[in-house]
Amino acid sequence: MEVLDEPLYANFLRVTGVERPYRDELLSKMESDGNKVIKEVIFGPGKKKYRYCKHMAKQHLPNLTNDLMKKGKHFILIRNPLNVLSSFNKVAPPSFLELGLGNLISIYSELCELGNPPAIVDADDLQKDPQAVLSGLCQDLGIPFHASMLEWEAGSKPFDGIWAPWWYGNIHKSTGFTKPCMHSLPFPCALYDLLEQSLPFYNMLRQKIRRTGSSLQPSLPPHLPVPANEKLLAWVGDELLPRESAKVSVFDSVVQGGDAVWEGLRIYNGKAFKLDEHLDRLFDSAKALAFSNIPSREAIKEAIFKTLISNGMFDNAHIRLTLTRGKKVTSGMSPAFNLYGCTLIVLAEWKPPVYDNSGGIKLVTATTRRNSPNSIDSKIHHNNLINNILAKVEGNLAGADDAIMLDKDGFVSETNATNIFMVKKGQVHTPHADYCLPGITRATVLDLVVKENLVLHERRISLSEFHTADEVWTTGTMGELTPVVMIDGRIIGHGEVGPVTRRIQDAYRVLTAESGVPIPINVE
Repeated sequence: MEVLDEPLYANFLRVTGVERPYRDELLSKMESDGNKVIKEVIFGPGKKKYRYCKHMAKQHLPNLTNDLMKKGKHFILIRNPLNVLSSFNKVAPPSFLELGLGNLISIYSELCELGNPPAIVDADDLQKDPQAVLSGLCQDLGIPFHASMLEWEAGSKPFDGIWAPWWYGNIHKSTGFTKPCMHSLPFPCALYDLLEQSLPFYNMLRQKIRRTGSSLQPSLPPHLPVPANEKLLAWVGDELLPRESAKVSVFDSVVQGGDAVWEGLRIYNGKAFKLDEHLDRLFDSAKALAFSNIPSREAIKEAIFKTLISNGMFDNAHIRLTLTRGKKVTSGMSPAFNLYGCTLIVLAEWKPPVYDNSGGIKLVTATTRRNSPNSIDSKIHHNNLINNILAKVEGNLAGADDAIMLDKDGFVSETNATNIFMVKKGQVHTPHADYCLPGITRATVLDLVVKENLVLHERRISLSEFHTADEVWTTGTMGELTPVVMIDGRIIGHGEVGPVTRRIQDAYRVLTAESGVPIPINVE
């Protein structure tokens, strides 16, 4: 392996005029014509099988021939600016240009456009597991890995650049890779702004990194239920952001205490179904929780439509609409700390109904009871869903699709995620909405039951009545209208979708196809 240490450094100093303690000596001893270096040094004849050229990203200047990018095999080494800035500051004043992260993004993009996406290695990963990372890198580059790569003799090397005394002190003392320092020094406040500018670029590259495990094979990302959702845009605050960048502050109330309200909406045939009804409930919930500085109805609608249009979602899509109390000036429970206004989140996904609405689902009864209005009123559609989640955990462990939740007196309230209906001798029954959320899909189905000239009862219903029902179904925006074929091991009816259930499903399907608020699309 032949090594060239930053052969384009002199060209960089000549073109940019950047000052270094060794500038004059370097310019007098190194070729400063970058294109000549590329032709005669980097791609010139050599005596070894391999040639390794180390470059700094900032040295990739516009005056250089594109041969540098088109030829050879490339990889990118990145370091967290949090770990770089303090040490860099000891030699030269750091700047965004000096860190070179913007240049690295450009280099990565250019290599991808040339059909040669480079491997990316993070220095932290290299220190944590050097054998796995180097083995993977060698595999990417098509060169053999040797254990001797993991250690070396202390001291300088013949190929070190003139600048080595200023930059390579710790390297010259080392004989191998060391674990990352667990307890770093305090970060200088004077460099905070530069850190804030640099981290997004570092994180962009880190997302493209080669992930390695004990098998030295890249670990695959989790499977998405709908792969098309990998590249979506979500609304957070007042802007659209790519999926991996769509995040809220650690000071946001939804993080601090689940202090937020939400709605689920469905999109059918270019229309948002029951949009105004959902917004009415969102504003009611926010008022009940004494939110302040709430966005206007028109502002929320605009955010919803922009999100849908930007993602091209006009059918078979679901929106998780969230309004948090907003960011706090310091951590704590008190809403007095919320001085920034509410945070609006519009998460639109391609999402077919989440249950088997043709074959039906199985339910079990959870031991977790539904919240009483004495503690927290279920009429408030809040994000603190631990009551529901505990019931869902029970359902998961029992191998059921969902779990029925009882009220404090032992009557059926709802499931962990949906309202519930039953049919007995042709008549429809559903629990009062005393303990459960009076769902908008529930209200829609109540109207459809009446329009279909069926007898409807809202009353307290015991669990055994559901066990012995002729038909059972659940309702919710995410799952629509879902038949239930088994509860606690008891087969419901004949264990298949019943005639009343199918009749209401058909009526609901017709309604969703015909009604809703149109998504405004500009036709150019």
